[in-house]
Amino acid sequence: MVAVLLVALIAWPIGLVVWANGKVQHTAALSGAANTPGTTYLLTGSDSRADGGVPDDGTEGARTDTILLLHVPTSGPTALISLPRDTFVEIPGQGSSKLNAAFAWGKAPLLVQTVEGLTGLTVDHYAEIGMAGVEQIVDAVGGVNLCHDADVNDADSGMVWTAGCHDVDGVQALAFARMRKADPTGDVGRALRQRQLIGAVMSKVEPSSLIARPGQQVALIGAGTQALTVSDGSGIVDIARLALAFRAANGPEGITGTPPIVSMDYRPGGGVGSTVQLDPAATPTFFAAIRDGSLPPGPVGGVPGA
Repeated sequence: MVAVLLVALIAWPIGLVVWANGKVQHTAALSGAANTPGTTYLLTGSDSRADGGVPDDGTEGARTDTILLLHVPTSGPTALISLPRDTFVEIPGQGSSKLNAAFAWGKAPLLVQTVEGLTGLTVDHYAEIGMAGVEQIVDAVGGVNLCHDADVNDADSGMVWTAGCHDVDGVQALAFARMRKADPTGDVGRALRQRQLIGAVMSKVEPSSLIARPGQQVALIGAGTQALTVSDGSGIVDIARLALAFRAANGPEGITGTPPIVSMDYRPGGGVGSTVQLDPAATPTFFAAIRDGSLPPGPVGGVPGA
């Protein structure tokens, strides 16, 4: 009986990995640029209406409201940096525009190239989640507890909130992550809520507890692999490493925040509209320190003057 139990405990995880690897969805995303030190992940959230995450409102194609750079240096703190979607950047072959225009124009490959040009970091792994995926994953973990310190009734995102902390399901969590117009800090505030949501999901997924609940393991992996699309060559083990890195970045020894911002309403002209302007002098030094692991742990960036 003991031998049978041991075989079951060993075979279950191995079988789960094989099964999960077969379900992972892939896309060509990486640029093939020369490697930079450490491991860099680019995480995006697609707002395509095609996956059923939100009602079809006539919006065609896909953009990305969530762009997160996660870097694990060779030594030093892991960093999770939110890149505001409206960041004014140079897009290869397209000129200067908002960062999320790179995704709209050239999907993952052009976004990866644009982020690499901005940060000086080569993206090793890319992961994209659709709107419906947020709902599926939150529901698979049994809901999460989220906090926001203001009342909200935002028609665009569907977020209806009374100030404080609440247990929410997938639909409510998606609205929480999407809301922007009712937040005076715009994309920066939304990025904070998105990182809070992912952290809340991660706190519900403790490997030690999942071992005794294979049914939930299957549900989580099923939801995750259906929701996620990753770069060619990335598998379930890379996704697991990404999750661990995310947890490290959000811990007391990690770095979270934004690059140095000088303006939340920079208007360069040329029909681009209002953009987020990064500090042209400080940004290269900032990303070099992220790469080298030389920044101290703690929050970075944010809304200027806040």
